[in-house]
Amino acid sequence: MKEDFLHYVWKFQKFDVGEFYTSNHESLHIRNQGSHNLNSGPDFFNSQIELDAQLWAGNVEIHLKSSDWYAHHHETDPAYDNVILHVVWEHDAEIFRKDGTAIPTFVVKKWVPKNTLKKYQKLFSKEKKWINCENDFALVDDFTIQNWLERLYFERLQRKEVFLLKELKSSQNHWEALLFRMLCKNFGLKVNAESFFSVAKSVDFSIVIKCSQEQQDLEALLMGQAGLLEGAKEDYYFETLKTSYEYLKHKYTLNNTDLITPKFFRLRPPNFPTIRLAQLAMLYFERSNLFSQVISIQNKKDFYELFDVCASEYWNTHYNFDVSSSERKKRITKSFIDLLIINTIIPIKFGYAVQQGRDVSEEILQLASEISSEENSIVKKFNSLKKVSTNAYQSQALLELKAEYCDKNKCLQCAIGNAVVGSELKADKNENL
Repeated sequence: MKEDFLHYVWKFQKFDVGEFYTSNHESLHIRNQGSHNLNSGPDFFNSQIELDAQLWAGNVEIHLKSSDWYAHHHETDPAYDNVILHVVWEHDAEIFRKDGTAIPTFVVKKWVPKNTLKKYQKLFSKEKKWINCENDFALVDDFTIQNWLERLYFERLQRKEVFLLKELKSSQNHWEALLFRMLCKNFGLKVNAESFFSVAKSVDFSIVIKCSQEQQDLEALLMGQAGLLEGAKEDYYFETLKTSYEYLKHKYTLNNTDLITPKFFRLRPPNFPTIRLAQLAMLYFERSNLFSQVISIQNKKDFYELFDVCASEYWNTHYNFDVSSSERKKRITKSFIDLLIINTIIPIKFGYAVQQGRDVSEEILQLASEISSEENSIVKKFNSLKKVSTNAYQSQALLELKAEYCDKNKCLQCAIGNAVVGSELKADKNENL
């Protein structure tokens, strides 16, 4: 038994119908359970109860055992002076306020339906599972799941916004510079994200803008900072970029000694750091005022056009320096642009709108809905339980669900977990027939 179960029972009033009494046999009528407080202080604010027909307004505190009141030293904390009811599973001690007055105790164990308790215990059984509710996930109705996924998607964006605002501050509140950092990071994909991010942060954005006047200069800058122009090779383009980088390094007093070196290992050639940095350089060479375009564009088709660029000509026959390959233009693919929209564009648009005091939730949902669901192990597993993800906002929401709720056993703070414990599944109705 965990305390969050008692929070769930009290918040949603999952009690058997009947007359309630306190531990001292006072009649109890719950008029308003109050607002759930997820911060420090009493668990529920602004509650209203009747004790022996007398109305009380104040706060409610919840513990597994009455004695936990003293274990947590609430008797000396003025924040708990306005507690009007102590809700517990087991009553093992009388509780008093700091002024010595007794606090009524409601022992909920007597009124929790056996079926609700059984479902809770089953959900948190020690049986090895991928997620706690995997045996019941398919029984939860689509409306509940889809509404919860929409909320989770925006929870994920809000978490990303915290990171973006931190980076914005270190970018001197320059949104164009922030966009460059985030694009650079996500051009590196999962394997080289931190490496590329370190490259972006190592150069002032004003230098990037100056170098973007010449595609070769910007490519040399990015690859040189990434450490891809070290040593000597019998390759004319390598030597050309290296010469350009040495000039830029001296001119702008650049330093790349502490940067994270990008990896080639286990990457498909189109995702080699050389190709991705060359594409990024071409993007900033061919597109100006990228941030304003990102903010104004609202559909996938226009983003495909915006990011439709190829790496420079040398890369038509190379994936790495000094190694020739069959000729093929290294164009940014639509599937890669989808990833940029999911991981860079939408979070930037959301964060910028929040800072501007604008609501762009409908625009963002529409854009994310135009992109197909991501295919990774987590999304595939959820879809194997029940087909719930067909677009990007749903797949992103499932990643949030797994990491922030399932893995942390926050089932009773999850709408799906609530549906499982709350006897709202079709299977339950069949059992009771």
